[in-house]
Amino acid sequence: MLWNAVIFGPDDTPWDGGTFKLTLQFTEDYPNKPPTVRFISRMFHPNIYADGSICLDILQNQWSPIYDVAAILTSIQSLLCDPNPNSPANSEAARLFSENKREYNRKVREIVEQSWTAD
Repeated sequence: MLWNAVIFGPDDTPWDGGTFKLTLQFTEDYPNKPPTVRFISRMFHPNIYADGSICLDILQNQWSPIYDVAAILTSIQSLLCDPNPNSPANSEAARLFSENKREYNRKVREIVEQSWTAD
């Protein structure tokens, strides 16, 4: 009921080259209820909380039993380079994404580099 997963940063984005670990916790209610998905890797993103939990519509109010694990992970991978700064889980990341893209991208690159050495 507890899965480990890895997603890679999308090519040609500031996330490129990153290897990010997540857990998916399924309950007996799956697939009627979404799994709890959380990043284990350290992240700096407008829609990812400090504890690694993810603010993503398909994991909350837009869940559908048609979503499988591949669809969940693909959606999270897409969220990395297409955040929603209007629904911030990390206010500093959301502010930098909106106001100072260069500094935001620098911090993202730091996270990517840390992902190479994290165990």
